[in-house]
Amino acid sequence: MDHELDPDAPARDRILDAAEGLFAEHGFDATPTSRIAERAGVPKGLVHYYFRRKPDLLEALVERLPHPVRGADVAVAGDVLAGLRALVTALDRALDASSVLSHLLWREADAHPVVRDALLRRSGELEDAVHEVLHTGGGAPDRIRGAARLLAAAIGHRYALDRHGDDARTDMEAELSFVAAGL
Repeated sequence: MDHELDPDAPARDRILDAAEGLFAEHGFDATPTSRIAERAGVPKGLVHYYFRRKPDLLEALVERLPHPVRGADVAVAGDVLAGLRALVTALDRALDASSVLSHLLWREADAHPVVRDALLRRSGELEDAVHEVLHTGGGAPDRIRGAARLLAAAIGHRYALDRHGDDARTDMEAELSFVAAGL
């Protein structure tokens, strides 16, 4: 599975593109930096110029994940359910564009604390986005925060299953309706 890299892209981007592809194919530990340099079309020293240590490549790849959509950007005044639907749709689009990278990073999270910590921060951002949407409907702050945690966990679980190749992604309508009605 050889990926074509844009020869006109900056060297740092080519290195990250090459690392992403090779890590996805062979795993982080089985991919030497010399192979990354070869695929990127750069001298090996340039890989270490941009990324002092190999784990620094993983950290940079985390930053390539799309940031969760801001709840305030998709919230629908007076209609929590419509806002939740818009949030899940926007998240689907963002995560579909980075499914290989997402799968790779979750796979490496157990062995690399920097990746795990970054993904946990992203999970918190997702909870905050759900909270922003739910907050537009009013209600007790502790119920809203609890519902945001619950729904963010359900969304995260859905994407975790999706990473394992099951193309039958659920639409989450039942979960979204349940949470919206419960507030």
